[in-house]
Amino acid sequence: MKHFRYLTLVLFILCMHPCLYTQETHPPGPGKYLITHVAIVDVERGTIQNDASIEVRNGLIEQITTKMEEKKLQNQTIVDGKGLFVIPGLFDAHVHYYDPAVYGPMMIAHGVLFVRDMGNATDQALALRQGLKDGKIPGPEMITTGSILDGDPPTIPQISIGCGTPEAGREAVRKQVAAGVDEIKVYSGLKKEVFLAIVDEAGKQGIKAVGHMPEAVYIEDGAKAGLKSCEHLFGFGKVVAKLLGDSLYLGTQGMGTDAPYFLRLKEVKRDELRGALKRICATGMAVCPTLVTFKHGAHSKEIFSGNYPMLEYTSPKMKGMWSAIWGRQPENPMVQKLLLPMEEVVKELSLSGISLMVGTDLLSPGVIAGYSVHEEMELWQDAGISPAEILRSATIVPAKFIGVDGRLGSIAEGKTASFVLLRSNPLEDIRNVDQIEGVCFRGRYLNRADLDGLLAEVKKQCSGNAPQKQ
Repeated sequence: MKHFRYLTLVLFILCMHPCLYTQETHPPGPGKYLITHVAIVDVERGTIQNDASIEVRNGLIEQITTKMEEKKLQNQTIVDGKGLFVIPGLFDAHVHYYDPAVYGPMMIAHGVLFVRDMGNATDQALALRQGLKDGKIPGPEMITTGSILDGDPPTIPQISIGCGTPEAGREAVRKQVAAGVDEIKVYSGLKKEVFLAIVDEAGKQGIKAVGHMPEAVYIEDGAKAGLKSCEHLFGFGKVVAKLLGDSLYLGTQGMGTDAPYFLRLKEVKRDELRGALKRICATGMAVCPTLVTFKHGAHSKEIFSGNYPMLEYTSPKMKGMWSAIWGRQPENPMVQKLLLPMEEVVKELSLSGISLMVGTDLLSPGVIAGYSVHEEMELWQDAGISPAEILRSATIVPAKFIGVDGRLGSIAEGKTASFVLLRSNPLEDIRNVDQIEGVCFRGRYLNRADLDGLLAEVKKQCSGNAPQKQ
């Protein structure tokens, strides 16, 4: 796991296997639905509005009433919501959208209706974003960073822009903004002065800088400079190191070099740790931990033997990619030890008030489109975070961060009709979010049978032998 090399390989494979968009459908069609007697979960307040009716028309939530009124609308579908709970569509705030034919239906079937793509060649990423928006590619809505901005030479040149000087960094930001990306992604190999220039230029261009906290930048400094989201908990190990009095490594080589310090978390005084996290919180930087990646990273032997949950929903192309890139790497015992202290770090981030976003780093071995969003949420609950906060981190928090909260992230009149019906109360147990009865995506309603059909089709498409370790 040295320097988290697998994350480098994840992004490298994106350029070797460009997305193929062969399946076309019409955009989600506007329907007329009346969902009656349903319990609406207010994700911002953590409360429930019982016995409500939701009227959907032309892809929008047109009306919400607490007293169901009989309506006779042409071509209207009545959905009996008695005993059901409705939540906004879920977000996956960190994906690498590699396998659209599988990812799309899997996302929808698991209620994940919006994703943030965190690294691909800019032209490919923008084409994919447009195809998803138009409905020509079945799947969730998406924003993208396009190519990543890294040191020069970059770790992954095929999908990166090398930035060796501050002015090169500024020019790269302007180039990406002109191309039309939604956010600017920075990477681990940037020199501090180049990173600072990129973040400054992003601010001037009115676009968020997000991504890896560079190895050469202490996390408090990076947050104060304006990095808007930090991925994979990169940099937080250095907080532990500093509090322990150890000298900090601030170089430009490697990735995640501070991870071993998570194993020494219990040696740190909690008041000092929380003080440091409060200072980071004051900068407004959000964090996307992607714990599920580390959960599955400890089970590579089972994954490559084919004896692992949900592999039947992974395509031969994906399994082959996993095998080719990771199949020869020996298991690292540290990975198995990291998850619990990382969960504890996430809980401390939550207690400090730092905004957390649910993401999965989709493309890593064992991470399954849609399904692993639920796994990530369960890991947070295991860490001691409340279901209400977790649900916010999978809906309204990323919606606000991305800037789509005017139409997504909560259930309200006038918003896009993208929501999920559940059989059990998610505020009692976040695992209840997995009890999906139906999904309404941009005004098109899919019942349980429809969702099962999507899963069956993916399973059929993915049927084949598990990859063999090379």
